[in-house]
Amino acid sequence: MKEDEKMKIKCEYCGNLVDDSNSVCPYCGATLPGTNRTAKKQPKTIEELKEWYVAMNLPPENVTRFFIGKDIRDPKAFGIYQDANGDFVVYKNKANGVRAVRYQGSDEEYAVNELYQRLREEIINQKNRNAERRSQRSRTTTGSIGKNLIIAFIIPIFIVILTITVLIIRDVIDFKRRIPYVSMPQGYYSYEGNEYYRQGNDWYYYTYEDDDWHHTVAEKIPGEVANDTEGQYHEDDFDGKDFKDTFWYHEPTQNSGNNSSNDRDDSYNDNDDYDWDTGWDDNDTWDTGDTDWDSDW
Repeated sequence: MKEDEKMKIKCEYCGNLVDDSNSVCPYCGATLPGTNRTAKKQPKTIEELKEWYVAMNLPPENVTRFFIGKDIRDPKAFGIYQDANGDFVVYKNKANGVRAVRYQGSDEEYAVNELYQRLREEIINQKNRNAERRSQRSRTTTGSIGKNLIIAFIIPIFIVILTITVLIIRDVIDFKRRIPYVSMPQGYYSYEGNEYYRQGNDWYYYTYEDDDWHHTVAEKIPGEVANDTEGQYHEDDFDGKDFKDTFWYHEPTQNSGNNSSNDRDDSYNDNDDYDWDTGWDDNDTWDTGDTDWDSDW
């Protein structure tokens, strides 16, 4: 084949036509569709991206405005879905409702990586803004105290007393709430025809429709099961899909069973399946007002 007869593809970033044999665009340096742009442990499918989203402990999609596997038409939304023609579409709906399509094509791995990278970027931006807000609040509090020595003397004493009181009350309540978990065995539970699984302090329920396990919170588990310290509803095995074959399962760590709220995170770190540097902290607040909704991406 002659040089001028080589197949050309369009760079999604700068719009120039380049040889399809290139892995990066010679004009702007962007990686071209069809090449492996994802890290070894990154999600490569829409389903894997959904699992990554859950594993990162991210807020609900209506809070982050990142919709995985959904074609949302409302303003202020990022998303990815597969259309009726089989194409994977990555999009951003701007504040004025205008949609900017980041990618549309048959390469699911490429499409997933586009939204994955943007979501990771947004997580980091949100966490940085949270840190800035906390720092500003700290400086404001310090400055206000410094203006009045009398108030500066009274407030800390009040805060210390109040903090100690709150901590004592919290620890008592937390201790009572956690007692059932200390002696409860890991594994399967069966109650009124429903199947459950306890791993660390996390609970899961089984659905026969899709033959799979799903994560839930302890508050949604029947009290008879969640407080079954005697193992009345505990089962040694299960006839459906083995929980160990699920995405959720991890081998026990040194923290498992000791009521550590980080049991799940530590285990996933040991698994080293995902980039936990962008995991969401329960103390963080997601504010979509901080997101740039006017740009194309």
